[in-house]
Amino acid sequence: MYIGGVGTAGLHHLVWEILDNAIDEAMNGFASNINVTLHADGSSITISDDGRGIPVDKHPTTKKSALEVIFTVLHAGGKFEHGSYKTAGGLHGVGASVVNALSTDLIASVKRDGVLWEMSFKRGKPTGPLKKAGPARGTGTTVYFHPDPTIFPKIEFDAATIRERLEVASYIHRGVKVTFENEAEKQKEVFEHKEGLLDYLKKIVAERSAKPVHDVPFVLERESGPRLDLVLQWTEATDEHIRSYVNGIPTASGGTHENGLRAGLGKAVRNYIDTHNLSPKGVTLSAEDIREGLTGVISLFIAEPQFQGQTKDRLNNPELTAMLDSAVRPALEHWLNHNRSVAESIVGRIILSARAREASRAAQAEVTRKTATTGRLNLPGKLSDCSNNGREDSELFVVEGDSAGGSAKQGRDRARQAILPLRGKVMNTEGMTLAKVLENKELADLVTALGCSMGKSFELARLRYGKVIILADADSDGHHIATLLLTFIYRHLPQLIANGRVYLAQPPLYRIDIGKESHWALDDAHRDRILKQHGNGRGSPEITRFKGLGEMMPKVLWETTLNPKTRRLLRVEITDQIVTDRVINELMGKDASARFRFIMERAEEAEELDV
Repeated sequence: MYIGGVGTAGLHHLVWEILDNAIDEAMNGFASNINVTLHADGSSITISDDGRGIPVDKHPTTKKSALEVIFTVLHAGGKFEHGSYKTAGGLHGVGASVVNALSTDLIASVKRDGVLWEMSFKRGKPTGPLKKAGPARGTGTTVYFHPDPTIFPKIEFDAATIRERLEVASYIHRGVKVTFENEAEKQKEVFEHKEGLLDYLKKIVAERSAKPVHDVPFVLERESGPRLDLVLQWTEATDEHIRSYVNGIPTASGGTHENGLRAGLGKAVRNYIDTHNLSPKGVTLSAEDIREGLTGVISLFIAEPQFQGQTKDRLNNPELTAMLDSAVRPALEHWLNHNRSVAESIVGRIILSARAREASRAAQAEVTRKTATTGRLNLPGKLSDCSNNGREDSELFVVEGDSAGGSAKQGRDRARQAILPLRGKVMNTEGMTLAKVLENKELADLVTALGCSMGKSFELARLRYGKVIILADADSDGHHIATLLLTFIYRHLPQLIANGRVYLAQPPLYRIDIGKESHWALDDAHRDRILKQHGNGRGSPEITRFKGLGEMMPKVLWETTLNPKTRRLLRVEITDQIVTDRVINELMGKDASARFRFIMERAEEAEELDV
C-alpha cells in the first residue's frame, strides 16, 4: 500500500523515503550535505544529513518524544505542521514510520542543541527510550535501517540504482553535496553540480548520443510563486525525452506539470512560426512533430503536491497545467524571437519531422514490399554494378538516358563505379506519398540499387555506395532532371543528404581547343573566362558545344567527369532547412502561382533561354 510492492522497486523505495526527508532539509535551506552508505552486507543502508535534526521534545499529546512519534505513527511527520517547510517531497508523512515498520532494525541518531540522541527500533517498535549518546557538534539526522526478510523475498540493494538517484538529486538541488559510499566495493563518490539542470541536460544528451540541433539550451528559472527550473534542447533524435521532478521526486509517469509544459511549448513554437510566416506548404505540423527530438528536464517545487499513490510517480494537481502553460509559453516565445538563428534551426527540424511523418504514414506495406535489397539479388537489370564490395570506396552514378549511360559504362572504373541509367525525366515527387512514388519504375529501381530502403525502414548502414552522384547534361534540360532527382532524395531520402552522400557531377558544356591545348568549360561564363585567359594571340579557338553526355567519347567522359583525380563534384548540403523546404515546395509543388511569381521577379536575369 505504501511502497508499491515487496519487489526490487519496493525495497529501494525504503531508501527513497528516508532520502526524501534529507533532501527536504536541503531544498529548504537547512542542509548542504547528504551522505548515503551502502554497507558491506549489501542489505543495510545509512542516510545522514546536516540539517536541523528531528525534534526530540516530548509530544504534547502522547508525552513521547517527537522522534519516537515520527517513526512509529502514520501521518505524524513534522511537515504537517503549518510553515515547517515551503516544499517537501515526503508530504504524506508516512515515510519514516513505514520504513521502520518494514525493517528488522532501525537506528535514528539526531544531533541537536549540542547533544547526540539515539533511539533503536525492531520491526517498528522501540527497543528502549530515547537516550543521550554523548555531546555533539553541529546538527543533523542519521538513519540506519535493515529491511525485514520476512517481508521482502530478496534483500539486496542495487548500488547503481542508488547511485543514479543520488546523482540526479545533486543536479536538481544545485549547491548540495551528495556523497555515496559503497563499502563492498570500497568506493566513495561525491556529487555536486554548480550548473544544476544544465549539467544534467548535457549528461542526458550525451548518454542518448543525440546530436543537438542548437548549441545553447533554453533555460527558464523562476523563484516567485512555485519555484520552477526548466531546460530544453532539440536534438536529432527521433523521440521526445522529458524527465520531470516535483520537490526532487522523479515523476516517471508525468502528470499535470508535464501536460502544462507541452501545452505552453506547442503554443510558443506555433506562435513563432505564424509570426515569421514559416508555415510549410503541403504539410500540417502536429504536436508530436514539434516535440520530436526534444530533450529536457523540468523541476518543480510546490507546497502541496497531490501525488498519485504513495510511490509518487505522477502529479495530479489540476491547477498546475494552466500555471506551467502560462509560464513556459511567453518565456520560450521571447527566447525564440531573440535567438532567430537558433529558432530557425529548430523550426527546420520540426518541418523535416512533419515531412518524414507524412511520408512514412502512406502505404507502409507497399513500401516494405518494394524497398531495396541488401545484397545483389533482384537488382535492376539496367544497373551496371561495380565489382568492389567495399561501400565507402564505391560510387553510384545516376545517369540521364541510355545513350549517356552507355558512354559512362564504357568510360568508368568498373571496380568502384556503378552506373544506373534513367529513362527520360523522372516524375516530380513533391507532395507525393511513398506508395505513389514507388509506382514509378525508374525511382523504384534507384531505391533498389541504393539498398538502404525508405521511410521508417531506412537504414544508412545498408546503403551500398559511399557516394551517390547525379550525372546529367550540362544544359537546362539536364538541370531540370537533376532538380527532379534532388527533390525526390530531399523528400524521401533526406538522410543521404544529411550524411553527405549526395553529389552533383559537373560535366563540361563546351570543349575549347586553343592550339594544341584543350580546355573544358562548365557553362557560358566559364567559357568566356577560358577564352579571355588563354585565347590571346594563340590563333582562333575552336569551340565545340556538347548536346549531351551521349555525344562524349567514353575516354573524354572519364577524363572530364568520372576520374576522381580530374573531375569536379559538388556535394549537396542543406544550410537552411526552412528556406530549402520553402523553395522546393514553391518551385516543385502543385501551386503554379509561386513559380509564376518566381519567374516574373527574375525575368530580367534571364539573358538567353536554352529551349
